[in-house]
Amino acid sequence: MNKKLFVISGCSGVGKGTVLNEFMKRNSDKFMLSVSCTTRSPRPNEVDGVNYFFLSCEEFENAVKEDKFLEYAQFAGNYYGTKKKFIEQKFNQGMNIILEIETQGALQVKEKMPEAVLIFIVPPSIEELEHRLRGRNTEDEATIQRRLNEAKIELERSKKYDYTVINDDLERAVLQVEDITRKELGE
Repeated sequence: MNKKLFVISGCSGVGKGTVLNEFMKRNSDKFMLSVSCTTRSPRPNEVDGVNYFFLSCEEFENAVKEDKFLEYAQFAGNYYGTKKKFIEQKFNQGMNIILEIETQGALQVKEKMPEAVLIFIVPPSIEELEHRLRGRNTEDEATIQRRLNEAKIELERSKKYDYTVINDDLERAVLQVEDITRKELGE
C-alpha cells in the first residue's frame, strides 16, 4: 500500500505543535513526524535532529543550489525546508509522514506531490492568536507583529488546503485530524 504525506500548517502560535504532539502520542504506530531543516536558533529544549536539523544560512543555501529540498521557504527572517531524501527514506521504511511546515512550503509540496494531504490549523480568532503569541514569551514585539501580519497572509493561502481544523479545543482538534487521516488512508 502506498504511504501518504500529510502536511499540517497553521499560524505561528495557533497551537499546531500541541495538536500534533497529542496526535502523535496516539498514532505513533502509523505515522512519523518529518524533521525539517531551519536556520533559526534553537528554542530552549529543542534538539538538533529531533525537533529540526539546525543549519547555517550557508549550509541551507548550498542545499538549495543542489536541489536537495522537496520544499523550502523563508519565514520570519529564517529559512525552513524539507529534504527530499528524508521523505524518500521514510516512505521506503513504510511510514506515513506528517510534515509540519508553513504555507509557502506546503503549497510547493502540493505542486510537486498532488497526492499530499494539506491540513491547516486555524485559531478561533485573530485576538486569541495574539494572546497565544504573547503568552509564549519567546519573541519581542516586532517579531509578534511580523507573525500577526504573516498570519493574515497564511489564512488567505489556507483556502488552497484540503482541510481546515479550528483549534478552539485541543481534544476536538486532535479528533478531527485523526478523522481526516483515517478517511485519507481509507480506514
